[in-house]
Parts: sequence; C-alpha cells; structure tokens
Amino acid sequence: MTNSIEEIENSEVLFITGTNTTENHPVIGTFMKKAIKKGAKLIVADPRKIELAEYADVFLQLRPGTNIAMINGMTSYIIKNKLYDEKYINERTENFDFVKEELKNFSIEDAAIICDVDVEDLKKAAIIYSSGKTAAIYYAMGITQHSTGTDSVKSIANLAMMCGNIGVENGGVNPLRGQNNVQGACDVGGLPNVYPGYQKVTDLKAKEKFEEAWNVEGLSIKNGLTVPKVMDGAHDGSIRFLYIMGENPLVSDPDLNHVEESFNNLEFLVVQDIFLTETALKADVVLPAACFAEKEGTFTNTERRIQRVRKAVNAPGEAKEDWEILNEIMIRLGYKNLFENAKEIMDEIALVTPQYGGINYERIEKNGLQWPCPTVDHPGTKYLHKDGFAKGIGTFFPISYSDPKELEDEEYPLVLTTGRVLYHYHTRTMTGKNDGLNEIVGESYIEISPEKAKELNISNGETVRVSSRRGEIEVLAKITDIITKNIVFMPFHFAKGAANRLTNAVLDPVSNIPEFKVCAVNIEKIK
Repeated sequence: MTNSIEEIENSEVLFITGTNTTENHPVIGTFMKKAIKKGAKLIVADPRKIELAEYADVFLQLRPGTNIAMINGMTSYIIKNKLYDEKYINERTENFDFVKEELKNFSIEDAAIICDVDVEDLKKAAIIYSSGKTAAIYYAMGITQHSTGTDSVKSIANLAMMCGNIGVENGGVNPLRGQNNVQGACDVGGLPNVYPGYQKVTDLKAKEKFEEAWNVEGLSIKNGLTVPKVMDGAHDGSIRFLYIMGENPLVSDPDLNHVEESFNNLEFLVVQDIFLTETALKADVVLPAACFAEKEGTFTNTERRIQRVRKAVNAPGEAKEDWEILNEIMIRLGYKNLFENAKEIMDEIALVTPQYGGINYERIEKNGLQWPCPTVDHPGTKYLHKDGFAKGIGTFFPISYSDPKELEDEEYPLVLTTGRVLYHYHTRTMTGKNDGLNEIVGESYIEISPEKAKELNISNGETVRVSSRRGEIEVLAKITDIITKNIVFMPFHFAKGAANRLTNAVLDPVSNIPEFKVCAVNIEKIK
C-alpha cells in the first residue's frame, strides 16, 4: 500500500475494485465502513454483488477480465471533460500525452459495452473519483490474477496520477496483500529476480554487495523461475527437485491436472510445513515447522508495517522454527556464516536492506514501524511519494484493453471467476481443521444466478458437474442473486471439488501470474 490503514476512514472517496474486502480483509473492511459513516463516497467494481456494494454510491457489476476497459473508460471521460489535475501532472509526471493519444478513439461508451455496465454509472464513477480531494484506490487479486494483470495495475496508476492522488495523505494506490507476511517475504528477497530490498539479481553491484555480506563467491546474475515456470520445469524434467515451505500448490495452483503430473515427475520433494497438507502427502521428506505462535521473528503487513512476532508456546514434537531448519541444512552443506537466533537475522536484514535500515527489535518492541525506515532515528513512513516519486517523476503508460485469453463459447458457455470466503484461509490447511468453520462452509460449491439455474433446471444444494478445457469436478450448486446470468463463482479453498481443476494457467507475460479469475466452463445436471 502506498498509504496506511488508518488513513482509510479519512478519505473522501474510496474506489474498491477486484477485492471483496469485508470477507478477505475484514479488519480493513471495518475502516472502510467507518469512512462511509463519515460521509466518504464509495465506488465498487466487482463481478459479484459483494457486501460493500450495498453501501456504494456507484456499483459496477462488470464482466470478469474487463478491468482495463473500465479504468480506460473512466480515464477517457476524465480527459475529455478536463477533470484531471493539470498542475500535478505538469509538476510530477511524464508521458501523459501518450495516454491521451492511446485513448483518443476509446470512449466511456465503448468501455460500458465491454464491461456490460450502465454508461451513466461509469460516468458517475469517473466524476466521483476525479472530484475527490483525497481519493484512494484499493485492489487485490481480482485485478492482478489475469493475463493482463500488470497492465491493469498500470492503468490504475494512470488514473490515480492524473487526478493527483499519489503522494497525498488518505489517497494512493493500495494493493491489499492476501497473507499476513507476503509483503515481508517479498521485501527480504522471496522473489526470483531480486535480493532483499528489491535489489536486482542482474545488478553486478548488488551481486558484489551480497557476496560480501554473505561471505560467498559466484552468486548468479540470472533471474530465477516463477512458480508457474517451476511447474513447467518439473513437468518437462528440467527440474527434478523441489523444496516447498508453507505452500500447498496441489490445491492452490491453476490447472491442477498439469500440476499433479509435474509433481509425479519429480525425483525428490521436500515439504516444510506445520500440517500434512495435500502437497506434503506427496513428499519424500516432510520437515515439521513451528507455527507463528511458536517462534520469534517479524511480519510485515500490507501497509508496510514491520511488527514483532513473539513465541507464546513451545512447538510440538520435533517441530522447529523455519530459520532453525534452514540453518541446520546450511551447516550440512558446509556454509559457516550462521545465525544463533532470529534477532541476528533481523539485524542482517537491516544491514543489507535499505528500506529496513533503521529497524531493530528494540524499536518495534511495542509498535511496528512502516518502511522505508532507512536509519535508526527515522520515524518510518506513513505514506509513500510525499515529496516526489521514488524514481523522480511518475511515468504514465498507454494501456490498451484486450480480452481474457479464454472466452465462453457453445461448448463452455459460462465464465467462471474464483476467490475466497470469509470463513476459510487459502487451502484450509488451518481453518479446515475447525469444526465450527466447517459447519458454516464445509465443502466446495459454485454460485449460479437464479435465471441460469432455472434454465439448467438446477436446484439449490444439488450436486452438479462443472467442466472446463482442463478438467471437471462435481460440486454443490448455490443459487444466489449476487451473480449475473452467465457468470459463475467458486471459492478455491477446497481440495475436493477443487476450482483449480478448471482454471486457466495462461500467464501474464510480465509478472507470470496465472489467469485465475477468468475461464470458460460448462455446468451439467447430474442425471
């Protein structure tokens, strides 16, 4: 997030797209409701009529995969009516004319047709967003998990910059992270192309810096593989060994039939986890890890806040903290530069990561700090880009709309989109063991509109067969009016009746994120 959670309730305008916030980020959802009570205007764009749509000044129930068309339509309308912040654009950005040129033949009416929304609603959304003194955009994987996910984010940045909403308090562009420490994992190098602090693997100076810090030679200057490419490598035999920590790809990855074949082709699999997941069941070696309450360390949350995690109870049996397991493996591999405790790891992170330079356990003993926090006397950063963009000036990118890679047809006439529900977390490794949560939502289902259910002669609670070009499953039908006629929705949490048997593994060419959010399916009544 460019801004902070506490700023939400003081925003004049909230634009929420591609995030079912009250279910997937319920704490943040409460701040949004506070803002609405204070009088904030609310724009919601989602294929489903989510809870926040009930509070919206404008609700855009767009077709899955048409996010860029929606944003470009709003941008085009703002340009045409000169509703943008010309002073901000002139002083802080470049290449705005390129966006003007790209959109000169794309109207808000064009966007409304593509998105299947009312053009007057789309105009109203553009006016509300551009007229707010502080307007904040919030998005999640409904924006990114597309073959055009990177361009979707760029189009959002275009909209925010042209209205002067980046680098201001209570505004910004705010992606909501899906797990408690996914921000921290990325910050400290949990990506295939960067070292800690997003220092590029291909940068020779960064290579030399980390060779010195880690007392090693010969670090690679080649980017590693993203998860989908790893799966392809396992499938074709170029990757023979995998070490998986705290991840359950045999439920969470797209096109599960392909993923299962990939795992079956491995020569050796190690899984490090707190429970015996579907993936761990396939492992040659399982290394039992400690959960969050059984270890020391830090989490960095979605607003860039580094917070202390403290050990409350001892881990059961032979389970160890993750760093201890990795430390012991490094010893066996002959590496000598080792740690005695989690605090020493935090100290090294601060040493090699500019954004974390001022972070230590003493400073975050009671309250977390938000990066960038480069020195020990720095107070942390509430919101980014206050005095200018990190790169100097903000760059506009001309973005054009293109369809999702798989569209409905006669054989597969419905569009499936996937997501989460309030009661379960990711692949239910933890929440699936709670009887109370399973009583509320205990198995997989597919949401179908009353109109489509009537057409297919399907009753609520009936088991139906759902198929795509990649596989088929049997799940319960849930008839609901929060979805439109030719759109269906499934939560991805369940191993039985897994939505990812159906999803499309086609990738965004830049980020390599799969197109989880759009694929064509067919639903059949089981005779």
